[in-house]
Amino acid sequence: MKHADTAPSRMRRRRAAVVGGMAVVLAGAVGLTATAFAASAPSISDNFEDGDTAGWSKSGGSWAVVTDGSKALRQSDAGSELARQFAGDSGWTDYTLTAKVRAVTLSGSAAAAGIVARAGGAHQFERLVLVPGAVRLEEVRGGDSVTVLGSLALASAASGFHTLRLDVGGGTVTGYVDGAKVGSGTAKLSKGKAGLITTSAAASFDDVSVTALAGAPATSAPTATATATPTPTKTTAAPTTAPTTASPSPTKTATATATATAAVTSWPTATGTTTLTATKAVSGSFDGKNVEFIGGGALGDGGQDEGQDPLFQLADGATLANVIIGAPAADGVHCAGSCTLKNVWWLDVGEDAATFKGTSASQTMTIDGGGAMHASDKVFQHNGPGTFVIKNFQASDIGKLYRSCGNCSKQFARKVQVSNVTVTAPLKTLVGINPNLGDTATITGATLIGGKSTNVCALFKGVTSGEPTQTSNVPDGVACIATGITLK
Repeated sequence: MKHADTAPSRMRRRRAAVVGGMAVVLAGAVGLTATAFAASAPSISDNFEDGDTAGWSKSGGSWAVVTDGSKALRQSDAGSELARQFAGDSGWTDYTLTAKVRAVTLSGSAAAAGIVARAGGAHQFERLVLVPGAVRLEEVRGGDSVTVLGSLALASAASGFHTLRLDVGGGTVTGYVDGAKVGSGTAKLSKGKAGLITTSAAASFDDVSVTALAGAPATSAPTATATATPTPTKTTAAPTTAPTTASPSPTKTATATATATAAVTSWPTATGTTTLTATKAVSGSFDGKNVEFIGGGALGDGGQDEGQDPLFQLADGATLANVIIGAPAADGVHCAGSCTLKNVWWLDVGEDAATFKGTSASQTMTIDGGGAMHASDKVFQHNGPGTFVIKNFQASDIGKLYRSCGNCSKQFARKVQVSNVTVTAPLKTLVGINPNLGDTATITGATLIGGKSTNVCALFKGVTSGEPTQTSNVPDGVACIATGITLK
């Protein structure tokens, strides 16, 4: 809860910007007070109780001080692709930036609201932002160059005020939400202003503070918001379509509590960027060494159309490891037979993250480690026969984690095995299969943050033309067996 300061209005709000070792007073006629600070100690303190935005520099959006519990600064245009407010001095280097942020609207893959540090321009800063179902720490260097340094699942991201904190010191940037560490990484930006930011979202900001670099906070769980974080529920009832035999029904592994720390997705820091204008063929093994690959030319339109070419084409038996796939991602990765994807990360899924093709019933496609974000439809598409293994994987804001093709002109019996995965809502379906074609799914350990039991398994009547028909939205205990399902 936010508490109003009982001090007189002119004492509630202080700002000072340090320029060349001299304090520039931003107060005067508006009733603000400022204290001189050394250049090594930048300072901002603003709770907007005086009702104005003096000292802030707006770039995009519709900003005004409103009452949100108490007075707060709100950016109300959810249609604005990029709205920012900057304060302080471009020469600031090491500091701690803290603010309370409440997402008023936060939906869609591009939506974000949060804080920025070391802003050297409109498209160059370190940022910590609330996104649907999570918090992300990122470095932005140009409109299309975004490096994810860390991510923390947070089911209540779209509800209530959350305290965001950015520490920038030397070559390191670290982010926290409600006292819990989001991540830490190498900061290539060395200096710049502090700021507030929204992208395709509306949000309120309060109690903004810039101080000398502080020590790490005591570890705690992100703030729980009852209206946004589902109470953990044990799933014990079998679906109406389940047989009467003693088949396992999906159960929630016990004892998740409302105060439990959400699962963390630790995203790697890109070691460089490579643009692919044509599909890269891989036979044998390819270690990307955490280079970020993006599509250019014919692979760079960023569309969702079916039939796009992939960034990587894997031959039978190939392995792709330690690769970050940025945006545009085209159709991700195609496998022509058995293949392994080890620690492959998709920052923004294109048409699909990876597609399993081939012709042999004995082939296996293995996804081990890695993660994916922002898949409007599917993450993994299974078109050929064989077995698809997904383990030790993280995903957020997706339609389906896995889908056996529902209307391929040539159909097969397919198997999928899922274990030790964590998916943060929005989520439509963890796996989708066609039991009438002989498909089976075995899920042994999945955590759904903000999800529910009906997100676990969808059963379809597969076809060779037209559209498949969904017959159930829960595991049936026969074609789809799910155990160790945790709902948070």
